[in-house]
Amino acid sequence: MITPSYARTMAAYNTAMNARIYDAAGRLSEAERRADRGVFWRSIHGTLNHLLWADRMWMSRIDGWERPAQALAESDRLHESFQALAAARTRVDVDLVAWATRLDETLLGGSLSWFSGAAGREMTAPRAFIVTHLFNHQTHHRGQVHALLTAAGERSGDMDLPLTVAMIA
Repeated sequence: MITPSYARTMAAYNTAMNARIYDAAGRLSEAERRADRGVFWRSIHGTLNHLLWADRMWMSRIDGWERPAQALAESDRLHESFQALAAARTRVDVDLVAWATRLDETLLGGSLSWFSGAAGREMTAPRAFIVTHLFNHQTHHRGQVHALLTAAGERSGDMDLPLTVAMIA
């Protein structure tokens, strides 16, 4: 399915794109970041919080990280201040890169079982599939934030993976 190299590339891409997104979001006012823009997690701030929450939740299952205390329904309120949110994002990105660096085929193999609060039941899936989901989920919500930032007049640069490979290699 996927390789450790894929995970390392995606962790580096995630870090670089988050830096761009947070730089652009940081140029907005607090009110602009928190404005309800009609997306699932309502605002830029809420979506960034949810994305951080989900990364931590998935990594608690994949690699034993500490689980977020909040439930999924409260994931958009993980951090009240943008500064705390940005600092936490940076720490998680560093930890994701470190995890991907030590990842090998054995750690990608096998299955992962967890209780899904969203589904309300125990679930099991191949570990490599879940790692793929982790990166797809990041890209999905980061794309939403990218669109919201663009609509708010901010630019975060091109986010296409093939166009950013040189910067993350």
